[in-house]
Amino acid sequence: MDYQAARKHMVASQVRPNDVTDLALQKALETIPRERFLPAHLRDIAYVEREHVYGAQDAAQRVMLMARDFAKLLAVAKPRTGDHVLDVACGTGYSTAVLGHLCEMVVGIESDEKLRTKAQGLLSELSIDNTAVVDGDVTTGDAAQGPYDLIVIAATIAREPTVLLEQLKPGGRLVTIWRQGKADKGILFRRTESGISRVPYFDAGASHVLAPFAAEKEFQF
Repeated sequence: MDYQAARKHMVASQVRPNDVTDLALQKALETIPRERFLPAHLRDIAYVEREHVYGAQDAAQRVMLMARDFAKLLAVAKPRTGDHVLDVACGTGYSTAVLGHLCEMVVGIESDEKLRTKAQGLLSELSIDNTAVVDGDVTTGDAAQGPYDLIVIAATIAREPTVLLEQLKPGGRLVTIWRQGKADKGILFRRTESGISRVPYFDAGASHVLAPFAAEKEFQF
């Protein structure tokens, strides 16, 4: 399979038509070999317009978002060349690699040792040397290396990332797919002088919720 051609087609058919006009972001998506961050049995469908689920069937399960949702999420985030970024639940490192092309320094946090080792190896092989992948609880982030200009959770969550929001710089942004009820929205959180603002931007086609951020079970009588 010609993966390079598939990447260009992905950007042409899934990214640009969905109002993602940032040329640096388009270039990063055309450059990073998305298929290499997936298990072997998923590589030939890496550029199909769907989510890809991989990893263990527990809290370490990770999702590679559809290219359309991922691109729109980063377009909302507006990553800048000087940004210090935290990439939460980075899995095998695809989102970390893309962000590494766009920002000054990216810290990926991943609790699963196998995924973390895979991410470190791929980032090294691709010579993306402004990134680091560290061990940690994805719900609590890494305050020691913060505060951050940008925090990315490239997955769907169903409860507010309260601890992570505390690790933003003033004016800092956090983007993710937020599920409320049956609706999934690409959302931007921003730290302001008066607190945290929340602005939904687009409807997402997500299906899997990141387990550590699953909705809390309601007590039923």
